Amino acid sequence: MEHEDVLQRIRAEREDHDESQRYVAAKLGMTQSQYQKYESGKTVLSVRALIAICKHFHVSAAYLLGLPNN
Repeated sequence: MEHEDVLQRIRAEREDHDESQRYVAAKLGMTQSQYQKYESGKTVLSVRALIAICKHFHVSAAYLLGLPNN
């Protein structure tokens, strides 16, 4: 698992849903700046943020992290 791969999956989910960073950030209860830092890798993604992102996009953490579904 590469950190950049996780960030790319998060961004791809957002773009696939045609949502802006500002929209997603508001839904997650954070600023657009905070969300942008997560998506760009400038801030390490917390477990809490990962869970919120998974719930928002209806995907598993395993998927975002690139782990196999066993």
